[in-house]
Amino acid sequence: MFEGRVPRDLAAVPHDPADPNPWLALYLDDSIPFDETAKAALLRGNDSYSRRFLLPALRPLLFVFFVLVQMLRRVFQSWPSMPETLHRMIHWGLRNFASPDANTLILRHFNVGTEILAFIRDNALQIVPEAEIRSVPLRPKRLADLTDNLFLQHDLNVYNFIIDLNRALRAAGKTLQPPARLNFDAITDEPFDFEPLPDAKRNFIDVQTAVEVYTPFYALFLARRDFIRAANSLQLDETFAIYVARLLGTDYHMSLIKNQHPMVPLSPLQAGFRLMMHGYDAEALHGYLRRLKRAQA
Repeated sequence: MFEGRVPRDLAAVPHDPADPNPWLALYLDDSIPFDETAKAALLRGNDSYSRRFLLPALRPLLFVFFVLVQMLRRVFQSWPSMPETLHRMIHWGLRNFASPDANTLILRHFNVGTEILAFIRDNALQIVPEAEIRSVPLRPKRLADLTDNLFLQHDLNVYNFIIDLNRALRAAGKTLQPPARLNFDAITDEPFDFEPLPDAKRNFIDVQTAVEVYTPFYALFLARRDFIRAANSLQLDETFAIYVARLLGTDYHMSLIKNQHPMVPLSPLQAGFRLMMHGYDAEALHGYLRRLKRAQA
């Protein structure tokens, strides 16, 4: 299994009872409500050469680089601050080196996150219809869309959403609770339509390698308060899952959420791995909402 890459169609992987393929088992397993496209892309990336060999080799260098950036930020907290440059650099790297699977997962994340926030807002407005909950929809269809400060806006959306929602609930003296009928209009039940993604021989980097390489650059090119806000936002996955639990009247999906306890911040040196888990949390929660939408229909 570990001698070669799995094929694009994981269902076509042969099964040898004496040597079962771990990625085939995870692909066929239905216990976690992951979208099949996202699951296949993630598992192929896990079995890629970049994930298995390049990432472990890069991690010591990335750690040293990250520590140096953190030392710089102790002295220069607002310089450099070049979010536009950061987004152009991310776009350049993804276009030239990331695999189609990695780019698919990254583009999906913004669309999935937008739909989860919209689901919470649509149902919260049935409880506090006077609320004004700000959130900029992020619907990238191509890699070039990422240059429009999407990563920074993603973090702003998260905090503005929480502040607006909870101010409205406090002012009305109410809490989130299951509405008379859940509104699933925000949750799409079809594949996201992306433009063709780069697929040259040099496009071989998996999503986790790309994420962990970019994390120290994120810390370098953003002001310290912007990076810390972004790093701490990863732990808010639990917060949004609780909002969904209150609206659904069930906490079943809480077991799917791995980024937790936002009031106890973790070290930013762990941000790369937690960013991967953030993507996992969002996909699992979105997949669960999609299943509930189908059940309601």
